[in-house]
Amino acid sequence: MTRILVVDDSATLRRMVRAALQPLAGVEFTEADTGFAAIERLAFGPVSLIVLDLNMPDMHGVEVLRFVRAQPSYRHIPVIVLTTRDDETSRTAALEAGASVYLTKPFGPSALVNEAKKLLDNGGVGAGR
Repeated sequence: MTRILVVDDSATLRRMVRAALQPLAGVEFTEADTGFAAIERLAFGPVSLIVLDLNMPDMHGVEVLRFVRAQPSYRHIPVIVLTTRDDETSRTAALEAGASVYLTKPFGPSALVNEAKKLLDNGGVGAGR
């Protein structure tokens, strides 16, 4: 079973991400509305992919990325950053912290599905796009 963790403080955006990724075969979703909740969800069981917003009320997505990449049991999980931040500083910070892919909102569902498929098929953190 492929488990995808969707992290965004907006319930609407979490639903949109789930709807976009639903065509992937054999996926199960878990959600978190804060960075701390995302870290907590990782302890509940294996995660195959994380879709992560940068702007959250308790901790920045880059901090979540740094935590994930610092943990031996989580560092292999590919992370798609999906954010409204379309500036080079945010993109660079996220990629340097370990994001596999950086996408901006509003997003095209097919682009999200294609990136998720690539990362899940490769089974790794990717090259940072």
